[in-house]
Amino acid sequence: MKRIHNKELGKTVQQQTSTPEEIDLVELFRALWRQKMLIIGVTLIVTLIAAAYAFLATPYYETKTYLRPVPGSSLDQLNETGIYKLSPEEALGRVASGLSSYDNRLEFFLGNQELFQNIPKQGDSLEQTFAEFNEKAFEMLFPDPKRTDNRSAFVGLKLTYPKGMEGATIVNGFVAYVLELERREIADDLDSLIGNRLASLEANMEAQRANYSASKEAKIATLLEESALKRAQLKDELAALREELKTRRTNRIQELSEAISIAESLGIRTPTTPSAMAEAPRGGAQVIRTEVTNQEMPLYFMGTEALMAERDALANRKSDDFIEPRISEIQSELAMLENNREVEILQERESEDLYLTDLAELREEAARLKAIKLDTERLRLVRLDQPALQPNNAVKPKKAMILALGLVLGGMLGVFIALIRSLVNRSSNT
Repeated sequence: MKRIHNKELGKTVQQQTSTPEEIDLVELFRALWRQKMLIIGVTLIVTLIAAAYAFLATPYYETKTYLRPVPGSSLDQLNETGIYKLSPEEALGRVASGLSSYDNRLEFFLGNQELFQNIPKQGDSLEQTFAEFNEKAFEMLFPDPKRTDNRSAFVGLKLTYPKGMEGATIVNGFVAYVLELERREIADDLDSLIGNRLASLEANMEAQRANYSASKEAKIATLLEESALKRAQLKDELAALREELKTRRTNRIQELSEAISIAESLGIRTPTTPSAMAEAPRGGAQVIRTEVTNQEMPLYFMGTEALMAERDALANRKSDDFIEPRISEIQSELAMLENNREVEILQERESEDLYLTDLAELREEAARLKAIKLDTERLRLVRLDQPALQPNNAVKPKKAMILALGLVLGGMLGVFIALIRSLVNRSSNT
């Protein structure tokens, strides 16, 4: 009996200790229920505020465009020039750089302000207004860097803009503006490269002409020097030969004079021989003798008449040139050296460019470069995969989400206010 009594007593104590908590929780719900109108009112007020924002806030729309690389054949006209190379991927990168350029965006904005009339004004200048708009409105779109296949290569541009603006017109117009800028820049780069190459070719041609002129002058000088040297040598040889002939004639005259003196002393007037002189002819008979000897007879045996005749002829001779055949050869060579025909031909050349070895190739390349005409209108840098379109639905504010959030927050705020009010009333009653 005692044990049963102790169990009932413990149960009674346990009920007494737990009853206040149960009473507080029930009382809490009762207190909230009594203030249900307050909770509902607060919830409605917050929801109405959220609804007012959702329906009265300026709607913002979103549009985007995608650009992809063009086929390689689209850039053949540019690449076939031989001085400018551009791959489809490089062209896409150039366009992407142009689309992300702040300067390009600002120039497009300043040139098309009628398209940006509804953007919020910031600061005192158009540049400040556009800088704020550019920071929030434009976004570049790129593929996942983990995918490197060509099919995934693209460049996109997204614009978030307020209601009243023609977002699709802005995006498409800006893309066209950047493409035209890139075409003009490529055309300017090509013209600059062509101009530099033509200047280089012209300088090369002038250098070849100067080199040829210097070579020709050096060759003419060499030929003239060789001719002068040859003439001097021939004149020296001619003078030496004439001096030798003169000496030989003088020696011969002296030799003849001595022989005449001897012949006179021996009484030899006509040519004779030693044997004829040894055996004088007897009687009146005429004897003709023939003498054969290997020894050269002295001159005086020719007799004074012949010797004096030869001496007088030598003394009266004006020139000995006819005696030596080499003299006529020298005179002929000197006559030929008076006019160097090779020098005359070199000096009389008129179209000297014809003799430059590489000039024809340089002129051909210059003519090819001058004939290059890039049609920028037909130059496709990118392929428009998706043009920007005017959207039907705004991306913000999200009305359903704002209303739901306002309802939840309003209910939570109403409950919180009701709890605070109950705690305040309870504290004042105690």
